Amino acid sequence: MADKALNYIGIMRKAGACATGETDSGAACRAGKAKLLLVASDASENARSRAEGFVYGRGVPLLTLPYSKVDLAGILGRGATSMLAVTDLGLADAIAKALAASDGETYGEVSLKLSEKVQREKERKSEQQRHEQNKRFGKRRKKA
Repeated sequence: MADKALNYIGIMRKAGACATGETDSGAACRAGKAKLLLVASDASENARSRAEGFVYGRGVPLLTLPYSKVDLAGILGRGATSMLAVTDLGLADAIAKALAASDGETYGEVSLKLSEKVQREKERKSEQQRHEQNKRFGKRRKKA
């Protein structure tokens, strides 16, 4: 099951929905684009403290992956990468669900929070579509 999460990370890279490396991940967090910050299991303490600083006060969940930097480098096609930020909410939710399926205690809470965020975003989009339709065609009134 954990390999499914690694596959999602590869899909995320191909879709351009991630910022890899400490510099790009930090920039994505500061810009408010990051939905989830992932850190490799063998990342240094310095990298972990930077990651905690990136997400502090921003509402971005931070997860330590069960994969090493070498595993991430293999799927991302880069050198050793200790941190990456997911910028797409749907992919962040999919990764969190895949990780929660393998280890519910560690990743379950974050998965639930991201699922709630996805649900709220869907509701906002549908309300926006209804609003745009009402602006174009007017609100239909039911006959009494």
